[in-house]
Amino acid sequence: MAGRLRDKVAFITGGTGGIGAVACKVFAEEGARVSVSGRRVAEGEQIAADIRAAGGDARFVLTDVTKADSVKRAISETVEHFGRLDVVYNNAGGSSAKDGPVTRTPPDVFWKTVELDLFGTWLCCHYGIPELIKAGGGAVINTASIMGAMGVPNRDAYSAAKGGVIALTRSMAVEYAASGVRVNALVPGAVATERVLGFFASEPHLEVQRRAYLLGLSEPIDVANAAVFLASDESKRTTGHMLGVDSGILIS
Repeated sequence: MAGRLRDKVAFITGGTGGIGAVACKVFAEEGARVSVSGRRVAEGEQIAADIRAAGGDARFVLTDVTKADSVKRAISETVEHFGRLDVVYNNAGGSSAKDGPVTRTPPDVFWKTVELDLFGTWLCCHYGIPELIKAGGGAVINTASIMGAMGVPNRDAYSAAKGGVIALTRSMAVEYAASGVRVNALVPGAVATERVLGFFASEPHLEVQRRAYLLGLSEPIDVANAAVFLASDESKRTTGHMLGVDSGILIS
């Protein structure tokens, strides 16, 4: 397949649903060979099958990004199957409904949030970047959040974890530039997935926050398209950058 990611091999975490599933398909449409990484076997196998049916090349690899052995195996299986690794897209993450002010959030909620959002990103970089270097360089795309870049109440654990992702992105960009590895982060706001739309619908007081999205809520495809840019050679001079897909909320 021709495209902006032709012949590149991409490992995409959280690829079994939401933004990740859309990204897997868009990357494949742009010519990438895709390792669909996640914990939900049926969904992951189906996404990989859909990509192959459309003429692309993909396989599902079972991965728990919070477990070192799982990530190490998933990266190894990806390289063994496709022969190389060019892109690590750390899309997996999430927050907890039990998150809140630091004085009221249970410690275990904090650690689980950090484990998924920050440690999971760290682990995939730990095992993935050496393979990018072996391939002659490549791209790491981390998923941060507006909550790591601005003050948002009632999400102290998630904000801390995503702020850590931003700091990690910058430090790795400096560390691995000489090895040809670019490290950037996406900074999305609320994305119009089924879960998020239901959340806004059930909480009328959030209408004020929704209006702060100057261009409306982003769609999953918007985030996926931004990731394609950061994975492609079009961004070969871009590293340590936080690319907002936030419809202007950070300036509103």
